[in-house]
Amino acid sequence: MSWLKVEEISKKIKENFVVESINFTQNKNENLAIAGATGSGKTTLLKIIAGLIQPTQGSVFLDNERIKGTDEQLLSGNKNIAYLSQHFELRNNYYVQDLLDVYNKIEQKKADKIYEICKIDFLLQRKTNELSGGEKQRIALACQLVTCPKLLLLDEPFSNLDVWHKNIIKQVLENIQQELELTYIITSHDWVDILPWANNILIMNEGKIIQQGTPEIIYTNPINEYVAALSGDYNIVDNATIKNIHHLFAEPKKHKKILLRPEQINIEPAGNIFQKDVVKKINFFGSYYVIDVLVNEKTIKVKTLINNFSVGQRVVLSVNTKSLWHIA
Repeated sequence: MSWLKVEEISKKIKENFVVESINFTQNKNENLAIAGATGSGKTTLLKIIAGLIQPTQGSVFLDNERIKGTDEQLLSGNKNIAYLSQHFELRNNYYVQDLLDVYNKIEQKKADKIYEICKIDFLLQRKTNELSGGEKQRIALACQLVTCPKLLLLDEPFSNLDVWHKNIIKQVLENIQQELELTYIITSHDWVDILPWANNILIMNEGKIIQQGTPEIIYTNPINEYVAALSGDYNIVDNATIKNIHHLFAEPKKHKKILLRPEQINIEPAGNIFQKDVVKKINFFGSYYVIDVLVNEKTIKVKTLINNFSVGQRVVLSVNTKSLWHIA
């Protein structure tokens, strides 16, 4: 039996399903991400797994133990599962050390190690109202870790952080996993945050899992345009556009469209003065550029490491790949 098993989970509020017929498994030490647009059901699913919401139907098992919902126990939650909400709050005007002591269930030496890993050991004598947002989040995380959980559920942990604090929390989470051997589930709507981290990704829309797979599969073979949009920039190529892209000898299948990621397309200056493709905009992203090219009145995005082009310049686009992905 899988370490974590989510079996036919549904949650109905009034006449509407917030999550519906959710099934998946997770192995111990596997990094699992749940992605989807706002309102897709990610948070509700995470709270059901944590035992903080009673499902309308279905069961969750962790290490062969069924997780009880709120209707089945006096105190909600499960001692082996820690849940950190994106809307966490710390008790106001508390010393950090005193706040951590409220949650701590392990010996002080181990707790001190957690504070060090979370990069909050120098904050213990400060008050909670004297902290930055990133510092508060790391303290809230430490409060969960000193309860000694087996599974850590993080709901949009990067959503309210600037780049500096986001990179710190990512490093903290990596160190925690190495030192404490915790298993994670993270929800996110930002592909950049989960792409290099996840072993497996579930894509949710309107309360259902619509695709599941490795980051590579989700990125290169999205099931539809919704998944494609979640996982990065993309181009939808129709019959009219195909004629203007060299080496793209293909036609969309019936009721399908061809999907091209910006990095799959090459761009060169047009030697032919009659070439109609024109650079519309050049976007600088530090280590690369994304160039918007007007092709048959449709904007095609092209990713390139070096920019040798200018707005208004006529260019030629080409695709060398022989394997094209069709989406609904």
